[in-house]
Amino acid sequence: MLALLIVMKKKLKWIFVALVGVSGLLQLTNPARTNPPVVNDLIATTAPPPPVAALLHAACYDCHSHETKWPWYSRVAPASWLVAGDVNEGREHLNFSNWPTNQPDRAARRLGNMSERIGYREMPPKKYTLLHPEARLTDADRKELTSWLDAEAERLRATVK
Repeated sequence: MLALLIVMKKKLKWIFVALVGVSGLLQLTNPARTNPPVVNDLIATTAPPPPVAALLHAACYDCHSHETKWPWYSRVAPASWLVAGDVNEGREHLNFSNWPTNQPDRAARRLGNMSERIGYREMPPKKYTLLHPEARLTDADRKELTSWLDAEAERLRATVK
């Protein structure tokens, strides 16, 4: 029985060493964490009220702009892959740093889609708000944000007609 425990202890030690080695090698494969230049910023071009701008920055800008604040765990694989993937996907779907200022109909559609996703509680996603409590939106926050988004979308639609 004692011999079996000694063998198991040695195996566990080597498994631990191998896991540490693999983890170390994974750190060499971290994806790029970039913040390209801002072209046309949503807040700069639409000038929402300060509380709405603060809500947008707290709940949306990390994934949907080129102003991402990269947390410490975005430098540690495999979490780095997940964070970079989420940011890249968020920017691909909606990017506040490349806002279509010269296309009011397109901007209005984006604002309407944002309002809908926020209203249905699809955004911000729960996996994000778990680690970012400042991004959690109360019912009042959601109401304020969706009211402004809807009003701004209507204003832009009126300019197209």
